[in-house]
Parts: sequence; structure tokens; C-alpha cells
Amino acid sequence: MVPLSIGEAVAQFLATARQPVLIEPGEDPIEIRPDRVALGTRGQACTLECWDDRRNLVRRIRALGKIRRGFVELEVERFGRRTGSILLIDRAQASNATAAQRGARQKYREQFRLSLRRQFTDWKLVELSTEPDLHHSLSPAYPRAFLRRGSQGIAALGAAEDALDPDGALSFGLIWLDYLRSREKRLAVGTLALFLPIGFESTTCHRVRYLSGSAARYQVFVHGQGILEELVDPGDYTNLSTRLDPFCAPPGDLDLAAWLDRLGTIPEVERRRRPDGSVSLSVRGLEFARTSGSTLLFGIDERHAAGEPQLSEIEALARGLARLRNPAAADRTNPLYVRHPEAWLESQIRRSPSALDASLRDEPLYSQAPQLAAGSRGILDLLGVDHSGRLVIVEVKASQDIHLPLQALDYWMRVQWHLERGEFQKSGYFPGIPLRTGPPRLLLVAPALDFHPSNEKVLQYFSANVPIERVGIGIQWRQELRVMFRAPSAHSQPWLSQSSGRFDKRS
Repeated sequence: MVPLSIGEAVAQFLATARQPVLIEPGEDPIEIRPDRVALGTRGQACTLECWDDRRNLVRRIRALGKIRRGFVELEVERFGRRTGSILLIDRAQASNATAAQRGARQKYREQFRLSLRRQFTDWKLVELSTEPDLHHSLSPAYPRAFLRRGSQGIAALGAAEDALDPDGALSFGLIWLDYLRSREKRLAVGTLALFLPIGFESTTCHRVRYLSGSAARYQVFVHGQGILEELVDPGDYTNLSTRLDPFCAPPGDLDLAAWLDRLGTIPEVERRRRPDGSVSLSVRGLEFARTSGSTLLFGIDERHAAGEPQLSEIEALARGLARLRNPAAADRTNPLYVRHPEAWLESQIRRSPSALDASLRDEPLYSQAPQLAAGSRGILDLLGVDHSGRLVIVEVKASQDIHLPLQALDYWMRVQWHLERGEFQKSGYFPGIPLRTGPPRLLLVAPALDFHPSNEKVLQYFSANVPIERVGIGIQWRQELRVMFRAPSAHSQPWLSQSSGRFDKRS
């Protein structure tokens, strides 16, 4: 096959692309329109000109790069004879989605570079990257940087204004900080600087307040369209968005109570009261019926109101679930078997909380109780109390989650907030049990092999005021809840520089 010339490759792209755009790293894409693009020559060189209402781009093309359907990479010469690249992509091609995302990330990377230069004027920018590093759990969604001044270092990480999850920046920032400390052993990398979109910094600032100040120094900057980045003080973020709904008694409808009693006698059916007064019926965590006022609703994907004539149908549904959603089930690929594994694991813990932790009371154990406006979810998994009267938060994961420590911290700080104000017992929780005012315990529970490798790294930056413990359970947890290991978090001591022998708070 004869290689295409530069002109032929560009012309062929323009003739076939349905949604063509030009992307240059660090800049917004330019929509390519037939009347606003020109391919020409200057001397022996091929030139490409493209413009819109705001910009006019002219580049001398030095060579062709990668070519595929709807995608052309061009090596170009920029002003000052600097070499760069531009991409011509067809957004109508699904295979080009990654290239478009990469272009957007590169645009913010350049903005991030300018922010670092403004905020750390006397520091050298040693490294700036948006490349993925799966081995060290570093995401391409957040540009990361390493700055150096003498024997001191700073780890920095940013989230663009259109970032899908700005709250995730702190997890990756701590992982980046920890990685640099292990790599740059001769330097004291003492600071983590985070750059977040304005209006999305609250969750991170609340979390930073419960990180160890002796382990590192944390700086949070906010940025937005048309404004320069600005340093904010996490200490100013003390007003948590959270509420604790009263624990209500179930309705006193006699017919409804009789139906619940009848359904509750079916083997493997779990009956649970919820804080709003409703009653839930489930099989190994999968709910199949629930009360709403004096009405009984049933179904898996769609709920229908039930009466006396539907009870036999509901009973058949429950028995079918008990057969299919069973540790000894023959078909373990059945959708009803694999659905909601965390709910199944929670049901195992509710069955015998003391099997997870001998100090836990079996009752009361609230499932999805406080409505806590935290992170991407608003409801914690399980909230109980130990025999000393200390609250215990149980955060459950059935698979790896890189954000598990900080997501659990969101719930911990809100539970502590309500505890300090005496709101649990005022709202009807833990009746007759004197609650201790000390910080709640936090248990992170997951199959022993399914803790994300980075979880332990993140936990070492938690404050010693957050009593947290990882509890690894056996892989056969559906058959039996067996604790394989317990790992209380080893909270960081002041980080020592190899060069100076002390933690330098100036960095």
C-alpha cells in the first residue's frame, strides 16, 4: 500500500468526517468547517490553517503521525521552531472518544501548569503529567505535578472545571504524595497541593480537616472560569450538610401487620424496620417488598401495590429468591444471584454482628439510617453500638474501591456531628443505651483480597482522632462470615526527611 502524502491524508479525512474537529494540546477544539479550513504550501512545506470566531490557527506540517478511520495525527512546527502535534478527529466515531478526552485533559494540564507557576514562583516544576499509571493507581483524569526547591518537594494535583468527580482528587492526591515520597527518598516531600473547581471544594476541605497534620501539609486552591486560583482554608469549612431523620414507629394497620408476619415466616426472609417507619422484606439483602404507610408494595425492578389476593404471589417470589439467591445455588451467574453483592454482605453482618466484631451488640443495628449528605451517596451502610456504648460505623464493600477510606470518612464525620449534639437518642435511635461521646469507631469491611492496594496508603494520612480498622473477611462470605484479618490503621508519625532528619513544615 502506497503511503499517503500529507495533503492526501488531510483531504481524505475532511471528505469522510461527519463531525471533524482540530485539537491542539492545551487549547479548546476548533470545529472544522469547509469554509474555514485551508491546506496550502509555503516553499517546500505544507501548511494547515483553521479558524473559528475566536481563533485563527496556522501550523507548518512536518510529518504524518498515526492515521486511522476518523483520526489523523500531524507533527507540526509551532512558532519559534518548536515541535508539537495536532489531531484531526471525527467525533462521530466512537473510537475517538478517548482522543477527545485526552485533548480536554491536556487543555486543563496547561492551565494547571500556569496555576503552579503563579502559586509556587520560586519552585522548579520537575514533572507534569496526565498519563495513566495503573501500576501506582494514578489516574489520567487528574493532572499531577512534582515541584522542587532545594531539598524540599511538593506534590500537586488538579481537577478541571468539567471533571466528572472533583471529590475523587484527594484520594489520588494522597496516592501521588505517597508515591513521590517513596521515589524521591533524598527529598522531604511535605506538602500536597490540590486545585479544585470553585463550588466543588467543600467535601475535600471537610476531609482535610480530619487528616493528620503531622503526616503532611495540605493546601487547597479553587479555580473557575475567568478567575485565578485562590487558596482557601479548610478550617473555614465547618458547616456539614447533613440531617438525621427521626426513627418512626411502623403504622398500626392490623391487616398489614398480619401480612408481614405471614411473609416473615418464610425461610431466609429478613424483616427490617427502617427509620422512616417502613418495614422492608428481603432475601439475602435483595428487597422484594416494603411497606409505604398502610400499603404493601412488592416486586424486584418495579413495585406494585398488594392486597390479600397477591400474598400467594409474593410468597412465591420470596421462595424463588431464596432458591436462586443461595450460597449453594447451582447457577451462580443468575442475575438474581449476582445482584447487589454488598447488600448480601450487609445481610450476613446483620445476621450476626458479633461474628464481625465481638464487641458489637447484635441490636440495634441500623441499616441505611441517617440521611447523610456525603459524597456520591447519602446513606451509610450500617450503624451500631458496642457494649461500651461507643458508636460503630460499618462501611461495606464487596469489591475493590479506591475511594473507600475517604468515602467512609464522610460518614464518620457526620455521625460524629450528630453524636456531639446528642441527636441520635433525641431522634429515637439506640433507646435505653447510654452513648459515649468519644469518636465513633469505623470498620471498613471487604473480602480480604478485595481491598484496593492504595487503601492502606491513604489511611496512613488519617488523623489519629479517627479510630479506623480494616476487617478482611473470607472469600466464601456468602456461605460463612469469617474474619481473616484485622488491621487497625497505623497513623502516620511526623514524616522525616532523609536529608534533614525532620519534617519541614515550610514545604
